[in-house]
Amino acid sequence: METSRRNFLKGAAGAAAVAGAVGLVSGCNSDSESAANPVKQTKNDDSYLIVDKANGLKITGTFLDEISHDIPHQNWGPKEWEADFKYMKAIGIDTVIMIRCGYRKFVTWPCEYLLKKGCYMPSMDTLELFMSLADKYDMKFYLGLYDSGVYWDTNNMDNEVECNKYVVDEFMKKYSHHKSFYGWYISTEISRNNRGCAQAIHDLGKICKDHANKPTFISPWIDGKKAVDAGSGQATKQGVTVSQHEKEWDEIFSGIKDVVDACAFQDGHIDYDELDTFFTVNKKLADKYGIECWTNAESFDRDMPIDFLPLKFDKLRMKLEAAKRCNYDKAITFEFSHFMSPQSAYQQAGHLYNRYRDYFGIN
Repeated sequence: METSRRNFLKGAAGAAAVAGAVGLVSGCNSDSESAANPVKQTKNDDSYLIVDKANGLKITGTFLDEISHDIPHQNWGPKEWEADFKYMKAIGIDTVIMIRCGYRKFVTWPCEYLLKKGCYMPSMDTLELFMSLADKYDMKFYLGLYDSGVYWDTNNMDNEVECNKYVVDEFMKKYSHHKSFYGWYISTEISRNNRGCAQAIHDLGKICKDHANKPTFISPWIDGKKAVDAGSGQATKQGVTVSQHEKEWDEIFSGIKDVVDACAFQDGHIDYDELDTFFTVNKKLADKYGIECWTNAESFDRDMPIDFLPLKFDKLRMKLEAAKRCNYDKAITFEFSHFMSPQSAYQQAGHLYNRYRDYFGIN
């Protein structure tokens, strides 16, 4: 989701490696039995479990990554997306977040402002589709703001603020009638208190709040040992210390507390034996500033030599258990449709869905 996932598998050799490693399947066929009956599953056998069941924080939200910047696009239409919403609903997901309504020149809806700026016309209004499905399945929908890509190239957020003044205004005129419209997601991700970051997040949050005073959240990453450039070949680095992380996020939260209602730190950049330490700090700081503390429980694996495959279940379990121990308020994931859905192009995703159901006793 951030710079450590920005250079996804370059060249045909990388693509071939992925295809060979994950055994891609055509499970998205809308005429298939699973699409016709998307929540009908073979009863799972959990007799093999040797850990306490349901000892973690249940995932109740997911990002929707239609732009698919650094993971393969699944080319779903309305039938496949509706099947996925049914799969989500079946395991208790009540919140969906469009991770960004546009990224660089690709957009999810025919935004007149962005089209005039040179963005490409999409073949489908995915924003309308997602909000209509969220209406139908009684889910809360968060709009992710437009990401111009300028921030990733220059470390300057001014363009994000300027563009989203117009994007948010146009969204409100065209889509705010949907009953599912619940809040805003500030999609510009940060990790450290670099110059201007907190102010830009504040400016973006204020744009959202001024248009519709609804809940607003961010999902930053922790600059841990696994926060490395995916294309660098480097597995780990010297991560931020807990004390430095606490100091910088104390400063950031103090500057955004009036426009940000929740913070869902990405959990994949630290090691599993560091979870409780960092989670405790995050919860303490969030409570201090009256911000809800969520976890973005990444359901893809950062430990594999190929980026990015569905996560081993035990890794997801350990992260959700740490979130529960630290009294987090909510767990969301990046991202259900690619890494947990039974109809994902990754065959392992459906198995993760089944293991998750076993663990939480979901029939």
